[in-house]
Amino acid sequence: MVFKRLLGSLGVGGPTVDTVLDPGTARPGGALTGQVHLRGGDADFDIEHIGLELVARVEAEHEDGESEGVVTFERYVVGGGFRLAQGEERSVPFSVPLPWETPVSELYGQPLGIVLGVRTELSVAGARDKGDLDQLTVGPLPVQEAILEALGQLGFGFRSADLEYGRIGGTGQQLPFYQEIELTPAPRYAHQVNEVELTFLANPGGMEVVLEADKRGGFFSEGHDALTRFTVGHHDVRDWNTEVDGWIRQLVEHRSSYGVPSSWGHEGPHDHYGHHGHDDHHEGHRSGPGIGTAVAAGAAGLAVGVVGGMVAAEVVDEIGDFFEGDEEGEEDEG
Repeated sequence: MVFKRLLGSLGVGGPTVDTVLDPGTARPGGALTGQVHLRGGDADFDIEHIGLELVARVEAEHEDGESEGVVTFERYVVGGGFRLAQGEERSVPFSVPLPWETPVSELYGQPLGIVLGVRTELSVAGARDKGDLDQLTVGPLPVQEAILEALGQLGFGFRSADLEYGRIGGTGQQLPFYQEIELTPAPRYAHQVNEVELTFLANPGGMEVVLEADKRGGFFSEGHDALTRFTVGHHDVRDWNTEVDGWIRQLVEHRSSYGVPSSWGHEGPHDHYGHHGHDDHHEGHRSGPGIGTAVAAGAAGLAVGVVGGMVAAEVVDEIGDFFEGDEEGEEDEG
């Protein structure tokens, strides 16, 4: 999705900017490539710099409930320091590294509902304008896909995915938010947990896998959360079904603390691992009957979508609203 906008700060007759990302799915830690196309206005203009921002729609929990906003999580300068002549057309190629913790927005070619964008900023004669916004699609790293595939083969289903503002204590998290992938439990665990939440925190040397279970209560005990973390390498060769099943068993059968260890938790005003508004938080993501029904997508595993395309339709609407809102300057900056 590409928007061409006049440089608003200079009014009619100013240069226009159009950023086009190269085809294909980007990967966390990989290169994001494309071209920034400029067209001169009714006069010569000095282009001081061309900047790119990576933005994401992020949810935040606070005392009054939840809110959504747009967070900028990386910035780059990809060009500048030249004069754009009247009516001149010029293209500036770029190749920039994506942060390792960049969220995954699609799996098996299906959108997860995570909204990411690349915003272009043009600085001309001391004035700045965010002149273009493009949708960014990010696929999983091989080890992330292997873990998700294993979960699918073990019987877990996709429920939803979102981005939460804040930090997970005790981890090496770098970005100001983290991605949660919410899964319906496999049948063998359905009597023990309501859902499992999965977070990937990748880095150049490997990846932390954070798992949280919303455990069911019994006749003499209340439900509670259990959380654990594992570390894997980018090129590990393992029997992932056996490995991941062991993680889940350790998570579900964990009884030593009946809750989150003191060194763990989410830092910030929305500390839901600390059980502040936790149940309400999860209910807010359930869009209706059947939303967690997974369907096959080429290979046996954790596929996304539901019969009838309910998830796909909702995701398309959300992405469209996000970009239309930004085009009109209506979104809130995080």
